[in-house]
Amino acid sequence: MSLIELEHVSHVYQAGQENAHEALKDVSLSIEEGAFVAVLGTNGSGKSTLAKHLNALLLPTSGHCRIAGMDTLEEDALWKVRQQVGMVFQNPDNQIIAAVVEEDVAFGPENLGVPPEEIRHRVAQALRDVGMTHYRTRAPHLLSGGQKQRIAIAGALAMQTKCLVLDEPTAMLDPQGRQDILNCVRKLHEEQGITVVYITHFMEEAAAADRIIVMDKGEVIDDGTPRAIFAKAGELWKLGLDVPVAVEIAEKLRKKGVKLPEGILLGEELAEALAASIG
Repeated sequence: MSLIELEHVSHVYQAGQENAHEALKDVSLSIEEGAFVAVLGTNGSGKSTLAKHLNALLLPTSGHCRIAGMDTLEEDALWKVRQQVGMVFQNPDNQIIAAVVEEDVAFGPENLGVPPEEIRHRVAQALRDVGMTHYRTRAPHLLSGGQKQRIAIAGALAMQTKCLVLDEPTAMLDPQGRQDILNCVRKLHEEQGITVVYITHFMEEAAAADRIIVMDKGEVIDDGTPRAIFAKAGELWKLGLDVPVAVEIAEKLRKKGVKLPEGILLGEELAEALAASIG
């Protein structure tokens, strides 16, 4: 069952003005409930504009974006759409508004008028889900970047969201922080079946998804499994995108005459292929 449906969606910033810019161009795609989808593209490709349509932070200039069957152009549906889809942005400081962690996580349900007892239950569960229960009474500004991102994710979970849209959530983190957030998101996806749309420029993160959508100049130009997408390393490099390290090394070794199977994606696969070629 499709949770997200985009039908010929275009979005123009400053529409009707001299400096109008078409950031999305006739984008049609669907995302199944329970999927883990990564979105790749260079700066200006339209990936962040796409993300904001999924939470109705932006509305289509033309076309339709439907979330769980609700059209974001219908004003009465906006709050229901935002309950279905939670957003996590690059800079967690822009999302944290309370002086105490548990109060920040409770902010969304409070605005929905959820009863206090239910809010307490949701906050406790959300903090458990992201491994932040121990920090519930801490001041958010004293937390690390990765911990702040976990709090932002917990805030979305407390809204009982069905889908998390993460717009470059690890861009400001160190390698360990990036891995921690990816592990947290994968756990939510695998254990709770939460739909994930994960925008990133880190290729190893994209390789963890079930499906990759590649964007360029406001259009979807490729869509497939990580193995299928990264098999086209040359095309990705032409777009200004990277590939996972194992894919890059395998490609360079092939050019030097080393016989390796196609479709290598992970470091373990590359090691096994090299061992087999030597043996």
